[in-house]
Amino acid sequence: MEVDETGETWTSCAAMLETHSIPCDHAGKKRKQDPEPVVRIIEDDEEEDEEGEMMSDHMRDSEEPSNKRVKPVAKSNSLTGVLTPVKTPALKRIGQSISRSISFRTEARPLPPAPLRSRSKASSYPRRRNSQCWSDTVESHDLTVKEIKRQEVIYELTQGERQLIDDLSLVKKVYYEPMLKLEIMTKPELGQIFGTLDSLIPLHQDLLGRLERLRGSGKTIGQVGPTLMNWFPCLEAYVTYCRNQVGAKALLDQKKHEKKVEHFLRLCQESSFSRKLDLWNFLDLPRSRLVKYPLLLKEIQKCTPPEHPDEDTLPDALELVQSIVAEVNKNTGEAECQFYRQGLVYLEDGQRLQEIQLSRFLYCHGELKNNKGQRLHVFLFELALVLTRPGEDRDRGQVFHVYRQPLPNALLNLEEIPDGEPGGGGTFRGAFTGGSDKVKNCFRVSSRGRSKFHPYSLQANDSFSRQQWITCLRQAIVQSRDRTAQTSQSQLSLHADPAVYHIAQLSLSSDTEMADHTCR
Repeated sequence: MEVDETGETWTSCAAMLETHSIPCDHAGKKRKQDPEPVVRIIEDDEEEDEEGEMMSDHMRDSEEPSNKRVKPVAKSNSLTGVLTPVKTPALKRIGQSISRSISFRTEARPLPPAPLRSRSKASSYPRRRNSQCWSDTVESHDLTVKEIKRQEVIYELTQGERQLIDDLSLVKKVYYEPMLKLEIMTKPELGQIFGTLDSLIPLHQDLLGRLERLRGSGKTIGQVGPTLMNWFPCLEAYVTYCRNQVGAKALLDQKKHEKKVEHFLRLCQESSFSRKLDLWNFLDLPRSRLVKYPLLLKEIQKCTPPEHPDEDTLPDALELVQSIVAEVNKNTGEAECQFYRQGLVYLEDGQRLQEIQLSRFLYCHGELKNNKGQRLHVFLFELALVLTRPGEDRDRGQVFHVYRQPLPNALLNLEEIPDGEPGGGGTFRGAFTGGSDKVKNCFRVSSRGRSKFHPYSLQANDSFSRQQWITCLRQAIVQSRDRTAQTSQSQLSLHADPAVYHIAQLSLSSDTEMADHTCR
């Protein structure tokens, strides 16, 4: 339907109303009508009523023939959402609303409530979190700007605990218990996926109770440092929970391929209670909460005046929670390294480097392309770089077949390939160029002193990913070489010739004594 820029909706709606409400002759001209409005729009919203009246006035004033193709409106109960809002002077709008409201109250309302309900589908949209601030909960106060900000941060800490408790309780009630009752997964499988999540609920309920008891009559909290200092050791429970997350995520991804599991999780995600989050988002909430404690504590410390009682305890509490987070990260990294190390499938015994078995953590891992355009999953362990091809095993789930020869980090050479470098020759074979003659987001690794191993040219998905790989590779190379140097030095000290070692302890001025020891 082609209409002008300013009267698009009016022309369309007028044509529709004329077609169904105003008799016309064969020439398309309107017959004379009674001056009363032909169409009465009855809605609960007074602003929409006003739009209807303005629409009727416009229809009566317009002399345009109704010979256009129009969409029938016989099945529509209301013009709500079709008419464009019209700006009306406030005084006139009030007068129109009063005059129409009298006639509306005396008439039966023909519109059923169904269209009103269908307009807002609350169940299809996530419920938003309450974004209330501390200042919204108090009527008046005489605090300084800095103290107000301090109370806001403490209030955010309290509300975060409450929301986490609600989410963890929801996961238990809506996911774990129904899946167990409906036998969507077995109890051991659910135990591996959910881990010790159930034990975290009373832990955070304890902190919330402590914080609520600190709140005074003015809804302010004075000294919070000792309370946090006494509670933070409870976060040691996160070591067990976070270590389990690596295997839990892998099992959950594997189970999602089963139709009944996928159907149940999809229904839950589409429901309003999930806020469009999937199950893993909920299972990862405790870890996200853990790493937020140091940030919140730093903000509280920043807003605490020098003479405040928390000035002495907050630094100690911050140091404590940072050490706990570091311990959790260390254990999680070790668990992740062990998990992926067990998933490696070696094609020959020569690929089983000792450096892989001795690695305690992963710097990074992810998808890269090789110079043939093949997608590889590359692992940068603590002591070795391993290129693999992902695969599936009936019993073990996802596995990683080792591709080519792994390289020790201590022997790695890293070469950055600038974007735009010509991609011709046998190194890239056109795989990185995408039909052009230039390469992008690439780097090359090779091994020092091992001429039989060809260099690996790899391409990341984007420049950010490439920079992450280069940063991690540099760090791994430096630390591995330092480790190798320290190991060699310690072994040299342990296995040195006793005579030479004894000579080194002699004074250089004692030539006679040195000669005696040399003769021996």
